[in-house]
Amino acid sequence: MDPQTAKAGETVTVRAQDADCNPRYGANALIQVTVTDATGTQVINTTAPMNDAGGFVYAFDVPPQTAVGDATVEAIPHNVDWCDDTGRNNRVQGAPVALERTSCVARTETLSITR
Repeated sequence: MDPQTAKAGETVTVRAQDADCNPRYGANALIQVTVTDATGTQVINTTAPMNDAGGFVYAFDVPPQTAVGDATVEAIPHNVDWCDDTGRNNRVQGAPVALERTSCVARTETLSITR
């Protein structure tokens, strides 16, 4: 994320490189980006294009109503209902319903909002 400190109206870019484990998100994959300000108010909740390997670049202007303080920026694959931290792609088309979700640690970054 760049920059890590911003004021209302300034542009922040969130990006991720392609994954090494060939996640195969598909040609129409999306990343869901949320920004929650220091008061716990979600000021951004949107989707943006993501490539098949999970790489993406998304830029946003900090909304004027964003509270000063530490905001949380989170980006997760949109509409993927389960994942696997082992690096294997187990989102198989037609998988039996009996498969269980394993641990998915959400990556968050802190964005410091100033006046």
